[in-house]
Amino acid sequence: MKVHKRLIAGTAAAVMLALTCGGCGAEKEPVTITIWNYYNGEQLEAFNRMVQNFNDTVGKEQGITVESASQGSVNDLETNVLNAAEGKVGAEELPNIFSGYADTAYALDQQGMVVDLNDYLTESEKSEYIEGYLIEGDFDGDGSIKIFPTAKATEVLYLNDTDWQAFSQATGTTYDDLATVEGLTAAAEKYYNWTDAQTEAPDDGRALFGRDAMANYLLIGAKELGCTIFDVQNGKMTLDFDKNIIRKLWDNYYVPFIKGYFEANGHFRSDDIKTGTILSYVGSSSSATFFPDSVMTSDDDSHSIELKVLPNPHFAGCEPVSVQQGAGMVVTKGDEAEIKASVTFLKYFTAPENNIQFSINSGYLPVTREANKEEMLADSEVAMTPEVKSVLQMAVKTVNENKLYTTRAFEGGKNARKVLEYAMSDLAVADRDAVKQRIAAGQSAEQAEAEFLTDAYFDSWYRDTLAQLQAYEG
Repeated sequence: MKVHKRLIAGTAAAVMLALTCGGCGAEKEPVTITIWNYYNGEQLEAFNRMVQNFNDTVGKEQGITVESASQGSVNDLETNVLNAAEGKVGAEELPNIFSGYADTAYALDQQGMVVDLNDYLTESEKSEYIEGYLIEGDFDGDGSIKIFPTAKATEVLYLNDTDWQAFSQATGTTYDDLATVEGLTAAAEKYYNWTDAQTEAPDDGRALFGRDAMANYLLIGAKELGCTIFDVQNGKMTLDFDKNIIRKLWDNYYVPFIKGYFEANGHFRSDDIKTGTILSYVGSSSSATFFPDSVMTSDDDSHSIELKVLPNPHFAGCEPVSVQQGAGMVVTKGDEAEIKASVTFLKYFTAPENNIQFSINSGYLPVTREANKEEMLADSEVAMTPEVKSVLQMAVKTVNENKLYTTRAFEGGKNARKVLEYAMSDLAVADRDAVKQRIAAGQSAEQAEAEFLTDAYFDSWYRDTLAQLQAYEG
């Protein structure tokens, strides 16, 4: 494999240096390290500026040169990394560092190709980072750090405040009603009925809400309610798909969805905001720039809107849990000089002033405790729109006040997560379409929905989804 070639070459070079240099001075040999990322557009420009700044300053002083290359999309990066690790024909040499999510990092770690960075950081340095971000790379629960946190995100509630105000003033519904999942569901029902009453046609109300990431809803919601769906120890997953808890999650997504209170039409929920299909959605804090500044309900009808950012709703009476997401950097095995150079760059990249600059430019959150302070963002000289600023401020507040959670990596974890992403949401879309067809054919909403609201219907879905997830247990 090419990574092994690099190890051999590095060892040979070290031996030759020892033989030829012997007792010569302590001047370091120049080191070049490569980084693969999946950044594009403004994110890529921001990262490239950071790399150039490093090369011109710390890198120049210490004889380190960083070469960075975007591999395109996240999927392209993952494919190229795995091909390089397996030494496939035509694959490039494995980079010293790559941007990676836990599943890819775990796959390479199982092949013995990932460096544990725990010994390269002092206890003081480790304490500077948000603890949950470091734990994500601790695959075996032994304190290892195999994913270096660089830029993270969480979820917030995006609201079209302009069109919300008319509903709020007419019904007395407030932002506080959106603070809990149950309150959001009730507000969505109220909004559907309020919009339905504005026309003579029955059962044509509009949806208030949508979700971008269903797996997050199920994993985080279950965690708040006392259930860890994917309980991972030493890379092995034990499934905890508690039926009562899953039913509560069902009642607060599937049920309001088929009743028309929630909706999902576009590729992302920001698309549905743009068309006026919904007024609000829960989405990643890194997607702030995608929230539209206007709503276009037809070719001839559009109006400007303003964004209101609220916390991601939590289940009533539960300790708030929020998702932590976003790739980190993975260091692959090479000679010691390359590893140390890689760590030097990562420390530079995540220094508060540098990390804030990259994070704001790319829409992500910084990863150190010092940088995750609202005053640090406020004092930053990096230009940002009011919308991005409000999203980042809410995200920082979320990180500081809520318990953060992400699933540990396990074999098949990516596919298991896909089951959660689509099992409930796809069924909800299909069944809502059936309801609308029945209403169009003359049935009342109550008649059209009845089949889908029985215990037996939920039980059937639950058994099928449980069986799919059990296939990934360790």
